[in-house]
Formats: sequence, C-alpha cells, structure tokens
Amino acid sequence: MTPSRHGKVAGVRWWRLRRNPLRRRSYLVEAWLLLAVWILAVVAAAGAGVWTVLAVERHIDALRADRHSVTAVLVEDAQRTVGTADGSDNYRATVRWTAADGTQAIGLARVDSSSKAGSTTHVWLDTEGRLVPDPPTATQGRIEGMVLGVWAAAGAGGAVLLGGRGVSGRLERRRLEQWDAEWTRIGPQWGHKTG
Repeated sequence: MTPSRHGKVAGVRWWRLRRNPLRRRSYLVEAWLLLAVWILAVVAAAGAGVWTVLAVERHIDALRADRHSVTAVLVEDAQRTVGTADGSDNYRATVRWTAADGTQAIGLARVDSSSKAGSTTHVWLDTEGRLVPDPPTATQGRIEGMVLGVWAAAGAGGAVLLGGRGVSGRLERRRLEQWDAEWTRIGPQWGHKTG
C-alpha cells in the first residue's frame, strides 16, 4: 500500500501478481481465479441474454404462426368486466363467427368499449378453432425478449460472480487459518507477550 495525495492509503494495482517474499501461492491462485471469474461472468451473461432473447422471439413467432384472425359479429353489446391490474377496464361480449368447417361458433371475446350488437370485430383462434388472446406483436415480442434477456444476463453473470466470491472467501479463510497456525508456532519465540 502506498499513501495517496489525500493522506489515505491507496491500493497497489496487481499486488497479487507482484513478486514479494511475503506473497503466498494462494494470492496468485486468487488473482487468476478473479480474472477467470470475471471473464466467465461476461461470457455467461452475454450467452444467457442472447439465448433468452432468441428463445422468446422463437416462442412468440410460434404463437403467431399457431393463431389466425377471423371476423366475428357481436351478438350483444360490450359489457364492462372487472378492471385489470394496470387500472384499465376490460370489455367483453358474446361473438359469433364461421368456423373453418362452415359451422357457426359462439364464444366470449374481448372487444372495444363502444362495440354494439351487430358490429364486427376480429378475434383470434388457435389451430383447433378455440378463442385465444391476441398474440403479441413483433415489437412487443422484441421488448419482452430484451427485458427477459437482461434479467437472464444479470442472473447468469451474478451467479458466476457470487460463486467466485465464495471460492475467494474460502481461500481467505484458509489463509487466515495458516497465519494463525504460523503465529501460534512463531509467536512464543518473540519473548513475552503484551496485552
């Protein structure tokens, strides 16, 4: 440690790698461990983030490919249902549409608040002809992928850093135990103890 301009002790860079008769082998191991942990954390974070973004986009593309829109006619006026968590109101109505086999199908769908009986709307169906929620748009899919990718990257990088910190702490405890054992052995040679 060297004094800084402000009177505080400043750390010496790369002190674990410098030659010093007091340097223990565990310092060198810890230095290489820290370097490896940081590199692995960056690689893991980038890999997890990119993989998550691609997985979410593939999932949303599959949803969009699995669903198709059809025109439906409202059988009744739109009715307000319980508000959603974001404070907006939901409006639903019974709608009728023509299925792929030509039969008439009826179901309850989310509609605009101003929809009246007899007006038309678009509803989404799955491959079996059941009503399903609207699939996310490409922009919504990208945003969801990026948000989840950032969380996955932070989790993967954080897990690697946490694991590295655990190994570093174990090395430090081992070093302290060695110092304690050496002090116990050498301390009495210094004469009488004070304190």
